[in-house]
Amino acid sequence: MAFVTPTSKGKFEIRESQSTSKGPRSRTLATFEELNDRVIEKAQKRASKPLDPELLRNAARKVGAPVELEPADRAARQLIAELGKGNELEPRLRRLLTTMLSDGPKAAIAPAGPSQAVAEWMTATPKERGKTLVDLLLLADALPHGGRKDKPLRFPRLDSKHA
Repeated sequence: MAFVTPTSKGKFEIRESQSTSKGPRSRTLATFEELNDRVIEKAQKRASKPLDPELLRNAARKVGAPVELEPADRAARQLIAELGKGNELEPRLRRLLTTMLSDGPKAAIAPAGPSQAVAEWMTATPKERGKTLVDLLLLADALPHGGRKDKPLRFPRLDSKHA
C-alpha cells in the first residue's frame, strides 16, 4: 500500500508499506516538492504493486503537498490571464472554444464540424503527426485491392468527343 508523508526538510515522499518477518516496513518510492506525472511514474516503476495516480493525488492533498494542475486547468488559467490582459482570440478559436465549453465532454466525443475535429491536432508535435501519417499509409496499404492483384492500373480513356 502506498501513502504520502511529509519529510523533515519540507519535501514529501511517496512510500510503500511491506510486511516482513521483522514487522511492517516502508520504503521510499519517490521524493518530491510538487506531485506531478513524472513523480508518479518514477514511483510506479519502483512500486511492487500498481499505483492509482488519483489516489496518490488525493493522499498528497490530504497531507498538504502541492499537486500539479491538470493540463486543461493549467491551460484555462493561462487563457484567463491572457484575456485579462486584453489579448483576444481569433474568431474561429473563440467559436470553437465557446462550443466545446458549452457542449462539455460530448463535444470531444462527437465533433460537430471540421473545426472541432481538428481540435486535438492544434498542439500535436511534428513527431505525432508523422506517426499518424505512417499509420494512415499502412492502413491504405492494408485495404483490399478489389481483385486486381498483380494487374496494372487501367484508367478510362479520355475522349474529347464524348464530353
